[in-house]
Amino acid sequence: MSENLQPYSDVFEFDYIVAESDIDAMNHVNNLEYIRWTLRAAHAHSAAIGWSADRFRQYGAGFIVRSHNIKYRLPALLGDRVTIKTWVHELNRVSSIRKYHIIRSSDGRRLADAETNWVFVDFQTTGLRQIPAEIKAAFARST
Repeated sequence: MSENLQPYSDVFEFDYIVAESDIDAMNHVNNLEYIRWTLRAAHAHSAAIGWSADRFRQYGAGFIVRSHNIKYRLPALLGDRVTIKTWVHELNRVSSIRKYHIIRSSDGRRLADAETNWVFVDFQTTGLRQIPAEIKAAFARST
């Protein structure tokens, strides 16, 4: 999960407060919840730039997850406010790498780093499809 390249998109921030349903038997956030948060943050980022799930459905194609990679650093606990910072790191012909930093808002400590490899697929055929220029342009950095 190196960060040596310039990110493709601006950083988007998604806030969340840890709920009781997020907590596991160890009294901290279950590992699967971190993945849910990254997916919610990615979808919120996409919707914020005009590409909601509905718009992708109407378009007939969109991004699906090929793989996740996550490194846990510190536990999140009940009631913690977390900020999921996410950005598109790379956008290639048919795939995209999105990165995330999950941060506890109260002290700024990084709880986890994650990366998702997304592929662009045709919803009818389920085959890979080239990412259209209009979608690439929507995600491009504003600076």
